[in-house]
Amino acid sequence: MPRRGIDWYLLCGVVLLSLIGLIMVYSASNVIALERYHDSFYFFKRQLLFLIIGYILGYFVIKANIINYHKYVTIVFLFCLGLLILVLIPGIGVVRGGARSWIGLGGLTIQPSEFIKIALIGLLAKYLSENNEDLFKFKYFIAIFVFVIIIFLIIMLQPDFGTGLVIVISCVLLLFCSGAPLEYFIFIIIIGLIGSIILIISEPYRLMRIFAFLDPWKDPLGSGFQGIQSLFAISPGGLFGHGFNKSMQKHFFLPEPQNDFIFAILIEEMGLIGGTIVLLLYFFTLYRGVKISLSVEDRFLKFLSIGIVILLFVQIFINVGVVIGLLPVTGITLPLFSYGGSSLVISIVEYAMLISISKYRNYDFL
Repeated sequence: MPRRGIDWYLLCGVVLLSLIGLIMVYSASNVIALERYHDSFYFFKRQLLFLIIGYILGYFVIKANIINYHKYVTIVFLFCLGLLILVLIPGIGVVRGGARSWIGLGGLTIQPSEFIKIALIGLLAKYLSENNEDLFKFKYFIAIFVFVIIIFLIIMLQPDFGTGLVIVISCVLLLFCSGAPLEYFIFIIIIGLIGSIILIISEPYRLMRIFAFLDPWKDPLGSGFQGIQSLFAISPGGLFGHGFNKSMQKHFFLPEPQNDFIFAILIEEMGLIGGTIVLLLYFFTLYRGVKISLSVEDRFLKFLSIGIVILLFVQIFINVGVVIGLLPVTGITLPLFSYGGSSLVISIVEYAMLISISKYRNYDFL
């Protein structure tokens, strides 16, 4: 049974981030929305709808005894895996930007790869809580890694390299935090580097992204365009930015500014100070998540909570790294900020799970 009340500090941090994100979706998208749909609030209204859905689902997750998730995690994973396979079927999967990653539901779409992330972390947490000693046996460790790679390859059939990368990195870091021998990870790193090289050279557009990352000015109107336009948004922002809704890059310079590059618009309008405040809010929520993980005794909840924290951290790190030019361009959303129903709802549910787990902590902390 739960021992304490929820972590209100974490809840307030999540609500604040999601509301700032909603406001920034309007600011980043209103020009494009007006041109495409003759309604400057088009993306804002849809994001608001998904935010409300996320809040409702998050409420039920927080109220539930999250420890019971242990009983159903396998069923949840199989359901999400079924959706992931279903999206590959022509006529069911919706193609956007060359990727078949969505399932249409009337006028809305869902992205199963977002659901499989938390489902896989839950399944891994269940396994680790029941068989943690297996990690010290190389054959079991490799079996887990191969299982994760199979999910990655299914996602790559869409293809969605960014989401697959987040899943693999998050699962490997969770295994590392679970105490597996360090030498096992050296083997994984070698295999991962070889596999990444093969995947990159097998698709010309991935190779072009690497070249664009190294020297975006070689192809400023092609593969280097997004990275350059992102830096053009960040650089003039200065300390305080141009002011809310005064971005220049959202005027058809930075493609889809409400999605993966919304952090660039934030810095352009709110400056370095605004961007730093948002990053500190993210750091605060992740810090609370780590503290929650350390304070619970139940092994499943401990692995689940730290797995969620890792998943969120990897996604935030990659998205911000891409926006500021530290990493090659990948299609990774910024949790609670980027436009997209599946991403927003799942991000809220992930945080709600952390808040629900906080009821099982053994002690309070600042």
